[in-house]
Amino acid sequence: MQYGNRFNLGDRALTAETPIIMGIVNVTPDSFSDGGEFFDADLAIRHGIQLAAEGANILDIGGESTRPGAVSPDTDEELRRVIPVISALSELENISVSIDTSNPKVMTAAVAAGASMINDVRALQNRGALQAAKDCDVPVCLMHMQGQPQTMQNTPFYENVVAEICVFLQQRINACIVAGIKRENIILDPGFGFGKNLAHNLTVLKKISTFKDLGYPVLAGLSRKSMIVKLLGYEPDSRLTSSIILALRAAENGASIIRVHDVKETIEGFMLSQSIS
Repeated sequence: MQYGNRFNLGDRALTAETPIIMGIVNVTPDSFSDGGEFFDADLAIRHGIQLAAEGANILDIGGESTRPGAVSPDTDEELRRVIPVISALSELENISVSIDTSNPKVMTAAVAAGASMINDVRALQNRGALQAAKDCDVPVCLMHMQGQPQTMQNTPFYENVVAEICVFLQQRINACIVAGIKRENIILDPGFGFGKNLAHNLTVLKKISTFKDLGYPVLAGLSRKSMIVKLLGYEPDSRLTSSIILALRAAENGASIIRVHDVKETIEGFMLSQSIS
């Protein structure tokens, strides 16, 4: 299985025969899987160094939990959480840092501190976010979410989940282009688990190639998602095997970037899959 993915993040070109692996570093007290585990900046930095050593291409640093029911921190608190971590991890060789935020002030400060990518679950819809992303001039991932974290899992409904996500993403692409964001800086994420039930998530997984047909790389974040619990009944710390299988399927269906908690094991899964294909 050959992927041949290539992305430019800042002054660094990422090239990989397997999908680009984005390691998750949550500097939060309440993220759904590892909330509080790396809330201390020193712990988060050590965790990021470990993920980089395991082979992550990108480290995604987030200071806001977007689990169902989560409450957003204020700007000062989000900056306090993420900037020291970004500053430290952006000094590592052969690693790129992404900021997982919807806050334009955090985007700007994070890029100034060394981040070379913006990952926004709200697809630059917050006031000032489009301008901040344009001024930062780094790749930005636009994610689909129905509703907001506080309410997104309250009976999500679609007439056609894939078509509606495509319409939303195309609208956000258009808004980015009008705002002056470069086409080559746009990445798409269909938003697994964000305002979607199990049936929606499975349909989206099967149809990743449809989102890729919009003309931009696709990021897939399925790691430790609650859909695994709904399918198998496992708790968050027992979702490793299932997460790897979902990552493999996402890549097979067209995802170019895979966002994961478990970097080493996911890379091993891709290496094994590629060696026997």
